[in-house]
Amino acid sequence: MDQEAVMARLDAQAIETPSWAFGNTGSRFKTFPLPGAARSVWEKIEDAAEVHRQTGIAPRVALHIPWDRVDDPAALGRFAASRGIGIGAINPNLFQDDDYRLGSLTHPQAAVRAKAAAHLEECIAIMKATGSTDLSLWFADGTNYAGQDDFRARRRRLRGGLEACAALLPEGARMLIEYKFFEPAFYYTDLADWGAALAHARAIGPQAAVLVDLGHHAQGVNIESIVAVLLDEGKLGGFHFNARRYADDDLIVGSVNPLELFLIYAELVAAEADADTDTAACARTVSYMIDQSFNIEEKIEGMILSVLNCQEAYAKALLIDRAALAAAQEAGDVLGAHRIVMEAFRTDVRPLLAGWRRRRNLPEDPVMAHRDGSYLREIRRDRGTAAAAAASGYGD
Repeated sequence: MDQEAVMARLDAQAIETPSWAFGNTGSRFKTFPLPGAARSVWEKIEDAAEVHRQTGIAPRVALHIPWDRVDDPAALGRFAASRGIGIGAINPNLFQDDDYRLGSLTHPQAAVRAKAAAHLEECIAIMKATGSTDLSLWFADGTNYAGQDDFRARRRRLRGGLEACAALLPEGARMLIEYKFFEPAFYYTDLADWGAALAHARAIGPQAAVLVDLGHHAQGVNIESIVAVLLDEGKLGGFHFNARRYADDDLIVGSVNPLELFLIYAELVAAEADADTDTAACARTVSYMIDQSFNIEEKIEGMILSVLNCQEAYAKALLIDRAALAAAQEAGDVLGAHRIVMEAFRTDVRPLLAGWRRRRNLPEDPVMAHRDGSYLREIRRDRGTAAAAAASGYGD
């Protein structure tokens, strides 16, 4: 792909930032408050707008309910629009209420399941009011001991709850079903892998798809192959980008394994041009979201760096010589094909991206522009250092 074609593709890239990354949250062990951190959802939106101003590719901010609940969600949507961004995915909280100790939609008691369903209905109303089109679902549901509950019964409860939720979604909206192989449940997790999420998404229909969180896999799992399969099934709905060294998932995306991030984007780029129209259509509707909660990092700066890492990985993936790669694969040229992919990964795309920013009147170095700009000075002066939120006050 020539440079002008790459530039055009970069124009269309969009990364959604999470509201919970901008406040004083960040660890289940200790949260370190930072000066200037957002104290309300209104300030979170202001910070998300700063990320978009500096990068040009972060036009939406995801909300978490009830953390971001307001009396008038439509006014919140208008406020975001006045700052140049929109409201992205709405994330329900089905894991912090005491009633969810044994599960939410999978709970053995009907009253608790009804409470969880009512919260999902509230979140769908917020979607309608704010213009959001994605309901992002992560469940902590699971069990700790053999015999604690019936596997199949829990699966059927979850299916019923998801089907009822899907029926309430506005036209054109989707539910994105996330999975995690363990934590906080230690024996059985109701949505432990992509296969479980895919089975529910298939049964529910076109309004349901699978969400892939990069931190929600066992060590060594080939995430790019999962991405490829979900694309082929037409059921890849979105990502939660982050990184992890061991079992947590709040490090800056691309900081631990940039090759993995590149290879994921390589699959997405390939699928966009796939001869199978359903696969190509699926690839073009994927939602790219970041799910991180900074603790020792500067909040906005960390988010800018995360967004830039996604842009860099995408740019490199666009540089893969697809014709040469297909020929090498057809000829069985193992190392030749590998070298073609790695050639793109090793390309220094920073000059290309700097040129892309110059064309769009964006700072060539968004991180330094934020560090040196007036916005950071003003929020540190005006907000001060707010008390830290509860250690567990962030989304998985």
